[in-house]
Amino acid sequence: MENYEIVKKIEEYKTRLQELKIAINVDGLEAKLKEYESMMNDSTFWNDTEKSGKILKEVKSLKDLSATTRHLFGKQEDLEVYFDMHKSGEEGLMDEIEQLIEEIETDLSDFEIKMLVSKEYDDCDVIFEMHPGAGGTESQDWCEMLFRMYKRYCERKGYEVEVLDYQDGEEAGIKSVSFVAHGEKAYGYLKGEQGVHRLIRISPFDSNARRHTSFCAISIFPSLDDTINIEVKPEDIRIDTYRSSGAGGQHVNKTDSAIRITHYKTGIVVTCQNERSQIQNRERAMQILKSKLYQVEIEEQSKRLKDLTGDVAENTFGSQIRTYTFHPYSLVKDHRTNYEVGNVNAVMDGDLDGFINAYLKSSYNQR
Repeated sequence: MENYEIVKKIEEYKTRLQELKIAINVDGLEAKLKEYESMMNDSTFWNDTEKSGKILKEVKSLKDLSATTRHLFGKQEDLEVYFDMHKSGEEGLMDEIEQLIEEIETDLSDFEIKMLVSKEYDDCDVIFEMHPGAGGTESQDWCEMLFRMYKRYCERKGYEVEVLDYQDGEEAGIKSVSFVAHGEKAYGYLKGEQGVHRLIRISPFDSNARRHTSFCAISIFPSLDDTINIEVKPEDIRIDTYRSSGAGGQHVNKTDSAIRITHYKTGIVVTCQNERSQIQNRERAMQILKSKLYQVEIEEQSKRLKDLTGDVAENTFGSQIRTYTFHPYSLVKDHRTNYEVGNVNAVMDGDLDGFINAYLKSSYNQR
């Protein structure tokens, strides 16, 4: 690597680190940590376990943030020291310099992405609802393929997948599925997956081996906890019970334990059949309904204030956010960011970081 290239890298990292320092507000972060430490030293701190648990989680997050920031600035200082020594004539340092540049680039890029998922709700678990478009078996099979793709992504991230409702297709695939991904910043990373996903391939269900186009609509919202105060009056909803079906435990198809809640005003419908009893399914479905209602309220406020962080494609079968082409060539392309990957199999196996990171960066740049 030439000297001018190293100088360019050093200046680039200085600029990016300074921007991060301002965004993080390092001084404010340290002050907040001291405030929390003072609260933790209070003898009454553990009286409210729910509150103390949230504070401990916040303290861990702030400490991780502080440690990562110090680590990056330390690496930057090391790079400058090594480069000064190299310029002064000391030999054998180029390998260390190139290694440092590679480490800083990787760590800094990862940290920048992490900072992009620090908005409200980004720490929440994420709820997926997936519905195939017109096309019967073909689209239902596509829905199942996407469901597998997200499960594999969650495995890579260490997220736990909890299926809430699962309806088998008539011949193959899935009629609909809803699930929760539990994990660190799950909503923050996956919120950009909302929209219509299009598949182009030679259909395995067509005896004439013709090319087909299929669609699947995905709705996404954060899973909010019980601290969110949303009132749902009994007269505003209808609760139906039905027999569980599809993927589930040994209780499936034995009792009318599944729950469907319809909210009259908004038309929101929530189903849950995963739990082992009707009471548990009802409580879980009510929690999901409140999360949806709260999200609707926030979105309405955002529209009124014109304070949206970026455009979200309308969830209809004409506003696809991404196309997965299996034939006549292999390509997955996101139409919002123009990010594309030729290895379709890797994407379908859960390798979505490139698409997710590109969306997060573009959303930030459009602000």
